[in-house]
Amino acid sequence: MFSAFKTPPPAAEAVPLAPSAPAQPVTPAQEVPSAPKPAQPVPAAPPAETPQQTVPDQGDLKRRLHELLLEKLNLTMLEKVAKEDLRREIRHISANYMQNEGQIMPRPAFEALIEELLDEVLGLGPLEPLLADPNVNDILVNGVDKVFVERRGQLERVNVRFRDERHLLRIIDKIVSRIGRRIDESQPWVDARLEDGSRVNAIIRPCAIDGPSLSIRKFSKTPLHMERLLEAGALTKPAAQFLEAAVKGRMNALISGGTGSGKTTMLNAMSASIDPRHRMVTIEDAAELQLQQEHVVRLETRPANAEGVGAITQRDLLVNALRMRPDRIMVGEVRGSEAFDMLQAMNTGHDGSMTTIHANTARDAIGRLEQMVTMIGNDFPMQAIRSQIAAGLQLVLQLNRLSDGRRRVMSISEIVGLEGDVIMMQDIFVFKKMGVDADGNVQGRMMATGIRPKCFEALMASGVPLAAEAFNPNAGGL
Repeated sequence: MFSAFKTPPPAAEAVPLAPSAPAQPVTPAQEVPSAPKPAQPVPAAPPAETPQQTVPDQGDLKRRLHELLLEKLNLTMLEKVAKEDLRREIRHISANYMQNEGQIMPRPAFEALIEELLDEVLGLGPLEPLLADPNVNDILVNGVDKVFVERRGQLERVNVRFRDERHLLRIIDKIVSRIGRRIDESQPWVDARLEDGSRVNAIIRPCAIDGPSLSIRKFSKTPLHMERLLEAGALTKPAAQFLEAAVKGRMNALISGGTGSGKTTMLNAMSASIDPRHRMVTIEDAAELQLQQEHVVRLETRPANAEGVGAITQRDLLVNALRMRPDRIMVGEVRGSEAFDMLQAMNTGHDGSMTTIHANTARDAIGRLEQMVTMIGNDFPMQAIRSQIAAGLQLVLQLNRLSDGRRRVMSISEIVGLEGDVIMMQDIFVFKKMGVDADGNVQGRMMATGIRPKCFEALMASGVPLAAEAFNPNAGGL
């Protein structure tokens, strides 16, 4: 029978626990009279064969038990062991060790220690409680004893620490090795992901001067729909209805915003409206998109190996994706010359494709896209690049994270064509900021500009229901 241990555990379990209530000493008045006995000398210390029972230092005990488990566990076979079986065997080892050392511990503390050791063996150690907290969106580790989280848009420091730098490095290596990546002095930073799709970035010495740094962007384990964004106040119902119609009508969209503004969340939510019969290909540096359709092919880039060869870029994957008969292509984020191939795909029958980009405004997003296309180095005339953008893209969404930590759709703009060498855009919905209340919450409302989009007739012709009233400035807002 398979065992997670290199050597079989003891047959009997001995848990050295402290009694729930200390025994009360018998007072002399309660003693039963008996014949006098000769006085016995009181030993100065317990006999040598009886170990001295002590309450252990929790941090030091956890470190020693963890090292012991690493010696005894068959680490390569842990994935085949049921969690309960592993918990039972870890309890065996820990109880026997503490008994041999003459150490005692209350049962609740002992069970908590076992759970922490289980997290160390199977998970990410001290980060596991933060990963399990549904209110935590980001986990930011700035060193062994400086850990911050983002809750509801606000950063706060938490009482979580690693034993030392070696402990933190072991957690980082566990994350990146699971997806076949590496991090060392020759490659001191890496993008990775957890099994649930959460995005990870890690950087170590010599680039990280004060020691290893780890950033984890968590993603919801439940499918994302536009209703969730409506509940959070990210946009209004008329705007959400327009985006749903645009996706169903196969409009190409560019989602723009700063770091942590919710670009990937918006792409995931919009993708829920895609026809399930469509074949989709996603391309990302670290796979994090959560498309809810069945016919999805997920592609992920690969960094160079230790010899500096073997890298596979987003552009490589995009070129290959065009040979895979996709109906739509989703690029997690355009950062370089792959922008040219993305525009080519949008202009050659892959309508309804979407991607994200880092920019502060919708107009800046178009400017950055132009610069990325020039990275291919073929001296394309700017007029030709802008013509490709105007023909391939229909919508630009701008998202921002406001000063109160809330993420909002600031504008939904339509590209209406090219006038001379200028790409013409018009805002369909905009968020108007109206101030800040006493608690620091940004006050404002999203509203239609009153402009009916040029694509309205195309959407209606494709059978997508969309009321003209949705573009009335008085139709409602936040």
